[in-house]
Amino acid sequence: VQITVDEKLDVGHRGSFYDSTGALRDMVPNHLFQLLSLVAMEPPVSSNADAIRDEKYKALCALRPIERARVFLDSARGQYDDGSIAGKPVPAYRDEPDVRPDSNTETYAAVKFWIDNWRWANVQFYVRSGKRLVRKKSEIALRFRSLPHRLFGEAGDLLDNNTLVMKIQPEEGISLRFNAKVPGPKMHIRSVSMDFNYGTGFGVVSAPAYERLIGDAMRGDATLFMRWDAVERAWIQLMPLLDKCLDSAEDGFT
Repeated sequence: VQITVDEKLDVGHRGSFYDSTGALRDMVPNHLFQLLSLVAMEPPVSSNADAIRDEKYKALCALRPIERARVFLDSARGQYDDGSIAGKPVPAYRDEPDVRPDSNTETYAAVKFWIDNWRWANVQFYVRSGKRLVRKKSEIALRFRSLPHRLFGEAGDLLDNNTLVMKIQPEEGISLRFNAKVPGPKMHIRSVSMDFNYGTGFGVVSAPAYERLIGDAMRGDATLFMRWDAVERAWIQLMPLLDKCLDSAEDGFT
C-alpha cells in the first residue's frame, strides 16, 4: 500500500514555522495517518462518527512500533534544492525567507510501516509527502500480490501486479489496472486500465478539502476528524523516528 501526498508548492511565507516543523511533523501524524487508518480500518458496525473513529483508532494501535535501530532503513528524508519549474528558476529551501541557511529540516519524508493484525500481516505500507515536487498529487495505491501460479499468457508476456488507485487530488477518481487477454487466437496478456473520474462521472466539482471539513464542523459531523486518542497514538508511533532523525547529533539526510 502506497500513500502519497505530493505538493508542487514551496514553503511560501511559512518559512519560520516550517523550519521548526518539517515534513514529518507537518504531514505524517495527521494527514498521512488519517489516510492510512481509513485504508486499514475494519468495517465499522455503523456509519456514525464514533463507530468509524473506533476502527481507525484500532488500525493505528496495530501499527508496529518503529525500532530505533531501523529508523534509517525504514525511512528517508530530503530537502529541495534550487532548480526550475516550467522554465522558471526556483530557489533552494535554504534560500527561502525565514529559513536558516544551514537548515537540515526535511521538506520530503517517506516511511515504511507494518500493521500487525490478521488482515494486513506482512503487507508493507509506504507513506510519503514532500514540497516542491513534480506535480500536485494525493492518492492511495494498493498493489496486489503476484499470482501464486501462472495459468495464462504466452512465454515472454509480462504479468504486472493488479493495482487499485484511489485518487484524491487534484481530481478525485478511481483507477484499476489489471491484466487482460489481447484480442486474437493467441493467449497474449497485457496490462490495461479502467478509470473513473468523479467530475466527469457525475458532472459536479467536489468541494475543496478544508471547505468540506468546515462544513462538517458546522454540522457537528466528526467522522473525518481525528479523535484525541488517535492523535496521541499517531505521535506515539512517530516519536522514535523523530527522536532519531531530528536529534541534533544527526547531520544531513538519509
